[in-house]
Amino acid sequence: MTLALASPTDAALVAPLIPAQASDRRSVRVRMNQPSSQSIALPDPAILAGQRIVVVGDITLDEYLYGRATRLSREAPIPVLEFVRRETILGGAANPARNVVALGSAASLIAVIGDDDEGEQLRALLRAAAIDDSGVITARDRPTTRKTRILADAAPRLPQQVARIDRLDRRPLTAAEEAQVIAALREQIPAATAVICSDYQIGLLTPNVVEAIRALCRQHNVLFAVDAQGNAHYYRNADLFRCNDAEASATLGIDLSSEEAMAGGIARLQRELDARLVIVTRGPAGLALIGEHEPYLRLPAHQVSEVFDTTGAGDTFIAVATLAMAAGCRGHIAAALANIAAALVVRRLGNAVVTPAELAEAIEHLSQAARTGKHGA
Repeated sequence: MTLALASPTDAALVAPLIPAQASDRRSVRVRMNQPSSQSIALPDPAILAGQRIVVVGDITLDEYLYGRATRLSREAPIPVLEFVRRETILGGAANPARNVVALGSAASLIAVIGDDDEGEQLRALLRAAAIDDSGVITARDRPTTRKTRILADAAPRLPQQVARIDRLDRRPLTAAEEAQVIAALREQIPAATAVICSDYQIGLLTPNVVEAIRALCRQHNVLFAVDAQGNAHYYRNADLFRCNDAEASATLGIDLSSEEAMAGGIARLQRELDARLVIVTRGPAGLALIGEHEPYLRLPAHQVSEVFDTTGAGDTFIAVATLAMAAGCRGHIAAALANIAAALVVRRLGNAVVTPAELAEAIEHLSQAARTGKHGA
């Protein structure tokens, strides 16, 4: 893998890569020049294995309907697709759990599904993926969230998504459902290494549920990680808080498009959330982070020219960053690992996972690029 610069100004942030010492093939070192000379050593991805992660959040069944475009419709300016195949995969909060398992750790999921066929499909997929579903609660009066993507499949070209239909219920949990979720938290968090809150804004992570997570993590010395698409201020005192730049901008009520604005905005967000580490992902512009004992740092994106589908990239990022921090890595090291992992999954269609072998190969490519002097995109 080569190191792709997000913009011409990133050239000032990344100096030539320095290969691992001959006696140490377990890491590659990347020298950063912001704000002063630093060195990021990327550890062997094997450190991500052997942990127990509880993922709490909004789970979805992701359905993909593939059709072959045969003609334009007479009814509207749209293609007519002849059905080819249907695929269903785990989505929402189940996707970081899938990534956790793929990286060699154990994952349990606390979520709510409906008493319907989609809920049964989700349970079957969770069990097939070796994700503990004992904390998944069945609610009789709400549907399982299903996201249906319709794709035009014209091999050998890649499928193109033409529409998406979501079936969901955004009502907050009832008092009884909330009590069941909190009971599951009390049962599972004491034995966990970390908790990931995966908030897709569908109603599971109520203020009471978040407060229970925060208190239990503090009580049992469990890492508290958050991947939020909104309601950022629910998540005070997180050890790791991640959102994207649009979500950070909406939370702060300011434009973050300039580097100066991002530096000031992320510092303000970290203060207001009283978070140990805040990471704002920025798509092709990479990411920015700041935290306790972590000065403001910007990392460029990797291989921005090879993006196919960004679905699930944030899920992979939070899974890898959480595992790395739970393994004892500092925030900028966890972010660098997660940055590479997210770059791997966006080359695939739909929610995807990254394996230790793939991550190790990408790190080795960085090392090879350093040794041969190929530092560009």
